[in-house]
Amino acid sequence: MGAGAVARRLNGYYVPNHPPDSKAAMFRSLPITASALPQAHQTGARADESLGTLPEWNLADLYPAMESEAFARDLVEAAEACKAFAADYKGRLENLAADGSNEGLIEAVRRYEVIDDKLGRIMSYAGLVYATDTSDPARAKFYGDAQEKITTASTDLLFFTLELNRIDDAVLDAAAAKAPLSHYRPWLDDIRKDKPHQLDDKLEQLFHEKSVTGQTAWNRLFDETMTALRFKVGEEELALEPTLSLLQDPSAPKRKQAGEALAAGLGKNIRTFALITNTLAKDKEISDRWRGYQDVADARHLSNRVERDVVDALVAAVHSAYPRLSHRYYKLKARWFGVETMPHWDRNAPLPNVPTRTVGWDEARSTVLDAYRGFSPDMAAIAQRFFDGRWIDAPVRPGKAPGAFAHPTVPSAHPYVLLNYQGKPRDVMTLAHELGHGVHQVLAGPNGALMAPTPLTLAETASVFGEMLTFRALLAKTTTKDERRALLAGKVEDMINTVVRQIAFYTFERKLHTARREGELTSDQIGEIWLGVQAESLGPAIKLMPGYETYWAYIPHFIHSPFYVYAYAFGDCLVNSLYGVFEKAQDGFAERYLAMLAAGGTKHHSELLKPFGLDATDPGFWGIGLGMIEGLIADLEAME
Repeated sequence: MGAGAVARRLNGYYVPNHPPDSKAAMFRSLPITASALPQAHQTGARADESLGTLPEWNLADLYPAMESEAFARDLVEAAEACKAFAADYKGRLENLAADGSNEGLIEAVRRYEVIDDKLGRIMSYAGLVYATDTSDPARAKFYGDAQEKITTASTDLLFFTLELNRIDDAVLDAAAAKAPLSHYRPWLDDIRKDKPHQLDDKLEQLFHEKSVTGQTAWNRLFDETMTALRFKVGEEELALEPTLSLLQDPSAPKRKQAGEALAAGLGKNIRTFALITNTLAKDKEISDRWRGYQDVADARHLSNRVERDVVDALVAAVHSAYPRLSHRYYKLKARWFGVETMPHWDRNAPLPNVPTRTVGWDEARSTVLDAYRGFSPDMAAIAQRFFDGRWIDAPVRPGKAPGAFAHPTVPSAHPYVLLNYQGKPRDVMTLAHELGHGVHQVLAGPNGALMAPTPLTLAETASVFGEMLTFRALLAKTTTKDERRALLAGKVEDMINTVVRQIAFYTFERKLHTARREGELTSDQIGEIWLGVQAESLGPAIKLMPGYETYWAYIPHFIHSPFYVYAYAFGDCLVNSLYGVFEKAQDGFAERYLAMLAAGGTKHHSELLKPFGLDATDPGFWGIGLGMIEGLIADLEAME
């Protein structure tokens, strides 16, 4: 938080949502001029014969255009505001805290929050513009220039949280106990948790300024390299997103072509990806060592405001459940395909002999909104605003960031959703997922720029719950056994991808970062770690074919947000438990649920779960969520 929050907003505020092959979503720490925008972006819609009219977002709610006077003015004003803030408060906070009136301290916090919101607006716009076409040099330059200027400007803010943490605990506690500063108590408490790991002012400034040429630069190299890649599938040269989409194609030869094309394309660039990964892992190790973190993932746990033993319990529970979940399900799926083992490119294949269809945009929209409305009209009304206000960008376009994300921007504006909608049933679930994020972000916004952001472990709750509502609504409408089986199988695969696969990703990261401390890793060594972890998690029914050892390279989370991935498993298991509570007692649940989302980052997970009778520190808690997945697999086995 504080100075750290500014750095995270600049370098990591744009958090990813699922890795592309686990249900597709990633977000780039993301560079456009109005004149550079294609006409479609100015009109806001694009037609597709099979999908209908797909919406394109209107970023004018943030700024009119890249060369707009408003954007240029805010850049200047933000830099001036940062300098003025430092001139007014640097070296004075201890005296302001000791003043019993609190007037000076609350004024400082409020001014800091206003500046934080403006910085966030500038970088949100630059990032979203860049995400629209990461291959465009003009957009890349726009984003890079904005990032450099905001990083430079925000250097003047670094002192603020550092000085707050030098104030005697008793003095700050007394100040924070009184209104109106008590409104910011959760934020101040979070800052305090960073205290053992903060460095002196000059070192913090060096870390902050060097981020532009360090971590951020390597992140951008990854993004632009991945965007430029083309994979030869048959006679076509495809970008990452459509290539990954073919792994769900009904045609087995197409799936094989796509799987082999991914391996070939990644393999040609594997040294670059290995260099990026090695450099960022070493960069993190240096930072962790200077800040005194003991475990490779401790910085993430602190950022998530979750205890290490809670995460360890989750990981252990999922590891022990591999045979009952992924191993069991893929064995069943192989039987449906009439084989004992399936190649990895068939892992997410549609079921055999089940007709597939394209879901048009209008149908997808009504499906999700109806599911939301059945749970809470208020929730549906918020989701409707994303369609009415052109807050969604749905078409697949060359250069567009792959996957999907919901970007909160800042409380003074509103969130935006990016999709690469291709009409698959899973794309409908992705829409439900990202709108869940969006609803959460809208509800949390009134907490303000300092307390609206939600720890990643809870940030996935609303998204996964939105998926569950949509799935249950669709399941209730099924009329045939094959239709029901296909829907159940799709949900089980999504849950396995969200829980088992993400914990396998986390395990891979732990092994990689631990090994990197002993020296640089070759691409072959990274591939060996990847294969070992994936074989353990997927089980004997999935055959990892030659080339799969390169697949680690396209997962953006490993680059942008190390150890982020366990948040998906946390969120999925949490939602399964929440949904179990909902099924048993629906009266008043929606109100309690929306209140939980509206809390944003103001409460710890233990406080938020208390009204539902749930406790993530209970060793049996994770078994509840995993048991729901196991139950769905049992339902599928019973249909045999």
